[in-house]
Amino acid sequence: MSNEHRTLSNFVGGTYVETEDGSTSLLIDPSTGEGYLRAPVSGKKDVDIAMAAAAGAFPEWRDATPSERSLALFRIADAFEAHGEELVRVECENTGKPIAVTTAEELPPMIDQIRFFATAARHLEGKSAGEYMKDHTSFVRREPIGVCAAVTPWNYPLMMAVWKWGPALAAGNTMVLKPSDTTPASSLLMAEIMSEHLPAGVFNVVCGDRET
Repeated sequence: MSNEHRTLSNFVGGTYVETEDGSTSLLIDPSTGEGYLRAPVSGKKDVDIAMAAAAGAFPEWRDATPSERSLALFRIADAFEAHGEELVRVECENTGKPIAVTTAEELPPMIDQIRFFATAARHLEGKSAGEYMKDHTSFVRREPIGVCAAVTPWNYPLMMAVWKWGPALAAGNTMVLKPSDTTPASSLLMAEIMSEHLPAGVFNVVCGDRET
């Protein structure tokens, strides 16, 4: 029966990649109760590969200027708008949500949130430099920390992913995202669209279960 369903792949380093051992799980369309896709169940080596890709991409993204990161996020928002119908279709098929509701109440806020973080990339706040102790000058310097790992739940796969990667990427970090094992489909499509506007490895998606 499993052979009748198309199998998804992780998105790592700017492309789709197969898992080490080929383990998969069946995804259910809640609106029909039927299985319709299979998703990878990633193991330790698969996670390590994704983390290495994100670490490798970090220096270039860290050194990108705020304006460059901002522009990339604005372009991603525009791309999500252009691919809106496809994103909604995949999201609803995987979550069982009504298309009209997702189109009206999730897609527009999500795109707006990306644009918010794109703007924030150029307005990182910090205290002014000054002498708060004798013979010492104090100031705040904000720097990216490196690779961020994030896990998102099943109920708002796209929107809650944006809440994770939006501020992280805006600030110059890279990311490995693991979506819920029941709703990974839209996260993979999201990563594919984003890859057109980011250096390879800046944003990666690894599918799997609790062990992953």
